[in-house]
Amino acid sequence: MSTDRKTVDIAHIELAYLGFEGIASAILECKRCQLSENAINKVIMRGSERPKVLFIGEAPGKNEDETGIPFCGKAGKVLDELIDHMGLEEDEYTIINTIKCRPPNNRKPTQSELRTCRPFLLAQIELLDPEVIILLGNTAEKAFCVSSLAWGEPVITPKGKYLMKLYHPAALLYRRSLIEKQKRMIDKNKYIWQKR
Repeated sequence: MSTDRKTVDIAHIELAYLGFEGIASAILECKRCQLSENAINKVIMRGSERPKVLFIGEAPGKNEDETGIPFCGKAGKVLDELIDHMGLEEDEYTIINTIKCRPPNNRKPTQSELRTCRPFLLAQIELLDPEVIILLGNTAEKAFCVSSLAWGEPVITPKGKYLMKLYHPAALLYRRSLIEKQKRMIDKNKYIWQKR
């Protein structure tokens, strides 16, 4: 289902102005693409409303769709281990996804779906105002960035935030050899979230 220009161009600043409850209500009411038709639960966020670090994943999976909680399955356990390795406390991070409804059979979100959900993503980032944004995998990068990032190499955004791409936890489940590589990336960059 295609979306018209008017629906896609919702101003994310206006959404952010609604606050956390307003954004959540807008997400729960959203029917702008077909994914909403089969969603058991919209998956909004998990974690602090004032995070130091924001993790952005790809899309809800089966467990997330059933519970409404991001990264609550096997990949979530891997992410929790990485968060522990980063030395983050529970009130220092938040986890969201690029889109809020599960794609059929856990396929990757389409460009149209990413574009349709982008105002929600940007509004959440605006409101959460993290110091560090960690993109988990290529889909999160595609949803947020204009150009490609190197794995584990932080850049500073025009708004003065650190932005870094790490492997998606699901990829680490299937390629365990990447876990140590990911930990080395984290160790090298701990200064960006431990600087205060």
